[in-house]
Amino acid sequence: MEVKNILDNITKELAQTIHDLDEAQLQELEKQIKKADKIFVAGAGRSLMMIRGLAMRLMHMGFTAYVVGETVTPAIEEDDLLIIASGSGSTSTLAVMAEKCKKTNVKLALITANKDSIIGKLADFIIDVKTTTSKGDKKTTSIQPGGNTFEQMVLLLGDAIIIDITSSRSLDENNAILMGKHANLE
Repeated sequence: MEVKNILDNITKELAQTIHDLDEAQLQELEKQIKKADKIFVAGAGRSLMMIRGLAMRLMHMGFTAYVVGETVTPAIEEDDLLIIASGSGSTSTLAVMAEKCKKTNVKLALITANKDSIIGKLADFIIDVKTTTSKGDKKTTSIQPGGNTFEQMVLLLGDAIIIDITSSRSLDENNAILMGKHANLE
């Protein structure tokens, strides 16, 4: 198989997964992001790498956002939001975070392929990504190994949410805001 054919198949998988998303779930997550004092993101493995992109974009657009586990991440408080990305919804370290979140009366959002999971049962808001993960569930067929489609969706969802949240401004305004907060010690 040629690389361009693989890319074509991947984009078709992503297009179907996007088609299957629930717009009301996406709008609810946006609403919660807008009203939160601080936004915290968490994940494990590649899901963590993808959700970090959301935290970065939120910061670029003027939100106060943190990645759980970083040395500069403060305590989470009642008017904050925790967004967990977990394909399985049952990663043990993330489940512990979710339980602590609920004990602190913090809103919990979950991006997952398993809405009926341990974390799903604790979540206030769920983005149900209908795709296969690396845990062996077979919701869809994929040419990609493991949870690739889920992880790609986490990155795309984050970017799309930021674009929608900032859509009242022009692209030039958004780019100016982004560049004003972009790292300059590189």
